[in-house]
Amino acid sequence: MRKVNLRNLPSRSIAIFSSAPPKIRSRAITDSDLSDVAGLLARGFPRRRRQHWLLALERLATHPTISSLPKYGYLLECDNTSVGVILLISTAIQANGAPAVRCNLSSWYVEPAYRAHAALLYSRALRHKDVTYINISAAAHVLPIVEAFGFSRYSNGQFAALAALSPAPIRQPIRVVTSRQHPSVFFEPSEADLLKAHAEYGCISFWCITPERAYPFVCLPRIVKGFLPCAQLIYCRDIEDFVRFARPIGWFLARRGRPFVLIDSNHPIPGLLGKYFDGVSPRYFKGLAQPRIGDLAFTEAALFGL
Repeated sequence: MRKVNLRNLPSRSIAIFSSAPPKIRSRAITDSDLSDVAGLLARGFPRRRRQHWLLALERLATHPTISSLPKYGYLLECDNTSVGVILLISTAIQANGAPAVRCNLSSWYVEPAYRAHAALLYSRALRHKDVTYINISAAAHVLPIVEAFGFSRYSNGQFAALAALSPAPIRQPIRVVTSRQHPSVFFEPSEADLLKAHAEYGCISFWCITPERAYPFVCLPRIVKGFLPCAQLIYCRDIEDFVRFARPIGWFLARRGRPFVLIDSNHPIPGLLGKYFDGVSPRYFKGLAQPRIGDLAFTEAALFGL
């Protein structure tokens, strides 16, 4: 093989021969990365300021993350410079009566010059076994990628309920009280903790109390189309519980300026007055257990307000 004499080459050619290719890698986010991560997310999602992401990362820092998963998520680096990020919110839950782990993939962004490596970051996040992954806010242009990674849709749309005018009859005395009040009837202590945590995130947490037990509910205040105040249902034990108590829940929320309730659904919900919007805010999952509609607890919707 003929030797190349670098001394006979122009300086520009020497630079081509001597420069090493950029080193691309993904790794878990650490506490020292949080400022860079907030900056990346503010660029990737310009409707949210850097301070919003710092608060989101602060909530992740205190969230009881599963020890086998990263506390914040993963970073994409090029020559030790942060160029991409994906956040993970992992939570211990009950699925079909058994302990399980749910991981919400959130806020995936890669700088334009490095988009060819975006799949590397996403696949790194999906490596953990015995986990059910969910994606509840995939943008339309990202959906083909999400589906290519094996995600399935479990909720197709949203039902907008005018709950206060629900035709569902009330057959027993019902009281609706905030989560600050301690029910005098049976309730699950873990659900009391869930209500307390979500109230601290800024959600509306409350109990529907019957003579037999207390039923937990969490709603997230939202503004739709920039002007219409409503509440997104974040948690209930069962959608049938919401239908059953729709009228008192509706008046409770209406007094707080939220006359409409948005509920994940695959069809119009019998017993509720409202309208179903197919294809709006679809939810996806990949893993062992299909998520239950009516449970977005400890997801980006509650922690980040997304």
